[in-house]
Amino acid sequence: MKETNEAISPVMRKREDLERLEAEILAPYAMKSRDSLPREHDEPQHPVRTCYQRDRDRIVHSEAFRKLEYKTQVFSIFEGDYYRTRLTHTIEVSQIGRTIGRTLRLNEDLIEAVALAHDLGHPPFGHAGEEALNDVMAKVGGQFNHNKRSFDIVKKFERRYPNFDGLNLTREVLVGILKHKSVYDQAGEYEGYNEGPTLEAQVVDLADSLAYLNHDVDDGLESGCITVEDLKESELWGAAYNKIQGTVKKGDLEMLRYQVVKQLIDMQIKDLLQTTSRRLEDSGLASAHDVKQCRETIVAFSPEMQKQRDSLQDLLLNKLYRHHRVLRMTSKAKRVITDLFEVYVKEPHQLAPDVYPRDRDLGQKEIYETICNHIASMTDRFALDEHKRFFNPYTKV
Repeated sequence: MKETNEAISPVMRKREDLERLEAEILAPYAMKSRDSLPREHDEPQHPVRTCYQRDRDRIVHSEAFRKLEYKTQVFSIFEGDYYRTRLTHTIEVSQIGRTIGRTLRLNEDLIEAVALAHDLGHPPFGHAGEEALNDVMAKVGGQFNHNKRSFDIVKKFERRYPNFDGLNLTREVLVGILKHKSVYDQAGEYEGYNEGPTLEAQVVDLADSLAYLNHDVDDGLESGCITVEDLKESELWGAAYNKIQGTVKKGDLEMLRYQVVKQLIDMQIKDLLQTTSRRLEDSGLASAHDVKQCRETIVAFSPEMQKQRDSLQDLLLNKLYRHHRVLRMTSKAKRVITDLFEVYVKEPHQLAPDVYPRDRDLGQKEIYETICNHIASMTDRFALDEHKRFFNPYTKV
């Protein structure tokens, strides 16, 4: 990349100072900023920020990131102010990821950038919206993958620079977004991106799984859709519950919830750190390049912890995600998405010119892809308002 010639005060820390500090304190297999592959579009280096710090800042200032505030995690934002949104979930993933990365001597800035971008492609209404879009796209032989859409957002849909589309992020962040994996997330495919994710991106995968498992317990208890008695079936919950015995007043369910969830997070992070440390010692990995070529996932929970996590996840599936209140929200969300899609497909010229081009004819699959991207960009609130305009005759257009 090009170097800048800006004068910097001798009391200020320069980018080169940060890069030297990384080389001194990060593990050999951590991804160093100065070893990042060139961006697709050449830009001058920043005088005081590393490449991953710049990526993080670009993501935070993106339109897609701001919209996460009004997108569902499990409970719609209209159910109450307490529940996680897609934005607060993303912040929790970033915080957990940085804690793990700092302990393992990995690049925290790279972790933060991937974490903040990992859910940019989510449509309104969480996984219900994703399922609805995937079902509709299947009619034309397509699919909806929010990892790939997150990648497309930062690669081309966000337009903030005059000389190129997208945010021009580093390759390591792009691969981390595209290859993100969890219980609900399938890695996306894109020609030319064949290398494996960095350890930092693997940390984000586990931080994501850890965050949503625990905050879904918290939100589920707050909503009343699950109870403490329900959760006593979980060995993992039981272990956390036993740790706080005698520290919480009897009947103080709010404090009990906070303290048990705190213990759940702490127990899982400690297990992940211990297990991953052993796996790193046995791996023989000597550089970040070795990590990219390795097809084995290094960052992991122990088999026993994974078994307990899976059991708690199954309990949430049966008690929370299939609760009649959640199913009603899910059903309504899918109807809204499907109804909007049908309206737009029937007459796509109802869409604004910057969404649906007027200067060329689109084939059926292109029309579906255009509408899919448009709906996926909506917040919950916008999608519901748009649905009212079409299906409530008393709503002003």
